[in-house]
Amino acid sequence: MLKLHTLSRSIRRNLPVIAASTGLLLTSPTILAQEEQADDANTEQIVITGSRGAPRSVADSPVPVDVFSEEDLVAVPFTDTNDILKTLVPSYSLSRQPISDGASFIRPAELRGMPTDKTLVLVNSKRRHKAALVQIGGSGTQGPDIATIPASALKGVEVLRDGAAAQYGSDAIAGVINFQLKDNSEGGSLSVDMGQYYEGDGEQFTVTGNLGFALGDSGFVSVSGEISDQSAVSRSEQYCESWACVDVNSEDFLSGSSFDTTLAGYDEAAFIAGLEDASIGFGDVVQPWGQPNTSATRLFINSGFEINDSTRLYAFGNYSASEGDGGFFYRYPGNGTIEDLRLEDGSLYSPLEKFPGGFTPRFFGDITDISIVAGIEGEFANEMTYDFSGRFGSNKIEYTLKNTINPSMGPDSPTSFRPGDLINEELQLTADFTHFVDLGMANEVLFAFGASYMEETYELVGGDEASYSAGDFASSDPYGFCDNGTETAAGLAVIATGSTLDCSNEDGAVYTVVGVGSNGFPGYSPEYSGTYERDSFGVYVDASTDITDAFFLQTALRYEDYSDFGSELVGKVAAKLSITDDINLRGSFGTGFRAPTPGQQGTTNVSTRLPNGFPVATGLFPALSAVGQALGAEALKPETSVNFSFGMSGSFDALTTTIDFYRIAVDDRFYAVSTLDVSTDETSGDAYDNYLALLSAGVEGAESIGGVNYFQNAFDTVTSGVDIVATYTMDNTVLTASLNYNKTEIDSDASEFLNAESQHDLENNSPEFKGVISAKHDFDALTVLVRANLYGAYENAIDSAATNVQEYDPSVLFDVELSYALNDSLTLAAGARNMFDTYPDEGDSGDACCGRVYWSGDKVDWQGGYYYARLNYSF
Repeated sequence: MLKLHTLSRSIRRNLPVIAASTGLLLTSPTILAQEEQADDANTEQIVITGSRGAPRSVADSPVPVDVFSEEDLVAVPFTDTNDILKTLVPSYSLSRQPISDGASFIRPAELRGMPTDKTLVLVNSKRRHKAALVQIGGSGTQGPDIATIPASALKGVEVLRDGAAAQYGSDAIAGVINFQLKDNSEGGSLSVDMGQYYEGDGEQFTVTGNLGFALGDSGFVSVSGEISDQSAVSRSEQYCESWACVDVNSEDFLSGSSFDTTLAGYDEAAFIAGLEDASIGFGDVVQPWGQPNTSATRLFINSGFEINDSTRLYAFGNYSASEGDGGFFYRYPGNGTIEDLRLEDGSLYSPLEKFPGGFTPRFFGDITDISIVAGIEGEFANEMTYDFSGRFGSNKIEYTLKNTINPSMGPDSPTSFRPGDLINEELQLTADFTHFVDLGMANEVLFAFGASYMEETYELVGGDEASYSAGDFASSDPYGFCDNGTETAAGLAVIATGSTLDCSNEDGAVYTVVGVGSNGFPGYSPEYSGTYERDSFGVYVDASTDITDAFFLQTALRYEDYSDFGSELVGKVAAKLSITDDINLRGSFGTGFRAPTPGQQGTTNVSTRLPNGFPVATGLFPALSAVGQALGAEALKPETSVNFSFGMSGSFDALTTTIDFYRIAVDDRFYAVSTLDVSTDETSGDAYDNYLALLSAGVEGAESIGGVNYFQNAFDTVTSGVDIVATYTMDNTVLTASLNYNKTEIDSDASEFLNAESQHDLENNSPEFKGVISAKHDFDALTVLVRANLYGAYENAIDSAATNVQEYDPSVLFDVELSYALNDSLTLAAGARNMFDTYPDEGDSGDACCGRVYWSGDKVDWQGGYYYARLNYSF
C-alpha cells in the first residue's frame, strides 16, 4: 500500500489507506458526536481539501472546512445538489430566477457573497469544468453547473471556506467545494422521492440509485444515476400595469397608456378569447412567474484499480442530459412588437393575426454535460508520491424559442426558432507530487508541487437565419411609398387599390420600425458567432509541517500564465496553534487572481430587462466588440484579491464549535455596467448618442433596442463576515447551528460604471445574516429532524436613482422530516419543506411588474411550502 507519513498521529490511527484520495472517510459535523458514540470515540473527521500534500483531521486544519457525509446529503429534502448545499452551508446562497434566459435552467449561486466563478469546484479533488452559460447581468458569472452532479453519486462533500488560489489556481478566491464520489465495490442503493408544493403545483418525481462492482481483486466501479422530472410553479397574478392591463377583474381591463386597440386585426372578443393561449406555459396568466419545467437524466461513474501496492489507476466521469422551459415577458398590442405594419400591397398587418391575444415567448434549453478524468497515482522508490491526470469536460446548451415572431419579417415570420447554442470545453493535464524532507526540524517538511496545462474553448453557434435576420420592417418605409411626407408613385399606386396610406402622418404604420430577430432572444448572427480560445500554464509549490506539537504552518506559491491575460504570482500562508488539547487558533493570509473566462469575453445577448421597472429590450455586447468599443468599453483584465481569515475551533465535552472571521478584498471586479439608455429621439442626449453608437457598429434593428450594457472591471469590493458552526450532543439528540454574517461594500468610485440602483443592490440585496439551526433525535427506528432556515433583513432598490428602496423583513422557514427504518435495508421518510408555508414580503412597485408578486431575485424561497415522501433502499 502507499506509505503515509505522519503529520498528525490521529490521522494515522484513522486512515487505513491513503492511496485512494477519492475514498477518504468523511464525517459530518452535524452527526459527528452521534457517530463517535456509536462507533469509536477516537474517530476524527478527515479532510483532504485545503492541504495539497496529505489529509488532516478537521481539528488540525489551519483553515475552516465543512465536511458532510452521505447521510447528511440524504437527510436534506432536495434532490438538486445546489439546493442541498444551500441548506447545509449558510454562506452558500442560491436564488430562483425565472424569465432570465439560461439562468432559469442553470442557477447562479454565491459562497461568502462571491459568485460561483470565484469558487473552485472539484470532483475527487480534480477541477470541474464550467457551464456554457454566462449570466447576462451583474457579476456575469460563469461557473460549473453543480446540478449535473447527482447526490446519489456522492459519498461526501467538503467545503473549504477560505481563499485557496495559491494552492488550486484561478477561481478559488472565495473557497473550494470538493465533491467526493462513492467508491463502493459492492452493494448499492435506490431512492424514490416524490412531492409537490402546497399550492398543488411543482410536482416532482426523482429516482436515484447506485451500484458498486468489483474490478478484479483490487478495483471497483461505482455507478450512480438519477432521473428527475419537475413541473412548473406559478406564483403570479394576471398582467395589469398602467401601460397595459389584461386582468378581466380590473376596472382597467383592456386599457393602458400603451395598449392599442386600433391595430389591424384587433377584435375585442377575439382578443379576450386569445388571452388563454397567449402563454403556452403553465398557469392561467399570460406571464407566469415561478420555477420552470425541468427534467434530467444523469449518470456518474467512478472507478479505481490498484496495479500493485504502490500504483493505482483511476477514472471517473459523467453524462447529463437535461431540458427545461420557461416564459418571457408578455407582448401586448402596442408594446413595440405588436404594431401595425404597412405591407407591400399597401394593406395593414399586425402580429395579432398570428396571436389574437398577444403572446408570451417560450424559451427551451437542452443541456448536455459530459466529462472524463483519468490518471495514475503512486509512489516512487524514494517515497515521493505522484499523480498524473488528464481531464476533458464539455457543457452545451441548445436553445429553442417558440410562441414568438421575428417582428421585422412581418407576416412571413415563423413562430418557432433555433437561436443557437453555447458550448464550453476544457482540456487539462496535471502532474502533482509530494515528498517529505528532513530539514532538521521537529518534524519532516511536506513539500507538494506540481504543474498544470489547460485549454479552454467557448463557442457561440449561430442560430437559424430567421432568428437573427433583418426583415423588411427593420427599416422605415421599406417599399418606398413616401418621400419627405409625400406619396411616391409606388405610394399612389397602392392608394389607388384602396390602401389607407397617409405619408403626412409621421406616426403612420408606413414608418414603423420593429425588432430584428426572434423576439425575446434574438439568434446569434454570424457577426456574433464564433469561438474564443485560450490556454494557460501553472506551477505551484506548497510546504507544510508541524513546527512543534502545537504549531502547524503551511505556505504556498503559484505562478500562472494565461495566453490572453499574461502572468501572475500568488501566495498563501496558513497556520494553526493548539492552545490546549481541545482549543485551536487558526488563520490564513493569501492573494488570488482570476482571469475572465473566454465566455465572459465573448458572450452576447439581447433580452428584456427592467432597468426602471418597465420592460426594455436590452443588449449585452462584448467589451472588445465594435459595439462595446463604440460605447467606450475598455479591454478586460484579471481580478486580483487579498484574503484574510482568523478563527478558532474547540471541543468542550458534548459541544464542538468553530468561529472564523474573514475579509476578502477584490480589485478590478468583473461586472456588467448599468444599463445605458438607447433612444432614437435626437433630444434624448446620451441615449441618442448610444443609438448612434449602435448604428456606427452596424447593429441591425438598433431602433428597437432600448438599453445596452457590457462587462467591465468596474470597481473594487471588500467582503467581510464571520462563520459560526456549533454541534451539541445529548444522548440520542444532536443540535447543530451554522450561522453566517456577510457584508459586501464597494471600495472605490463605481459611479462611472454603476448607477445608484446597481450600487445599492450590490451592497444590500442579499441578507447579511443567514443561519441554519437543526435538531435531530433518534427514537430507535424512528428519526425526527427539525430544521430552521434563518434569513436576515435586506433591501432592494426599485429605480435607477435608488430613491425608491424596499426593505424586506427577516424570515424563518421551518423544515421537518420523519424517517422510519422498516428494516436494515429499507427506510421510509416523509416531511415538509417550509412547513408553515412562509413567503417573503411581496415585491413593491417596479419589481412587482408584469404579474410578478414576489421579487424574483430574492434569496429567500418564494415558492411556498412543499411536502414529500421518500423511500430509500440499500443493499
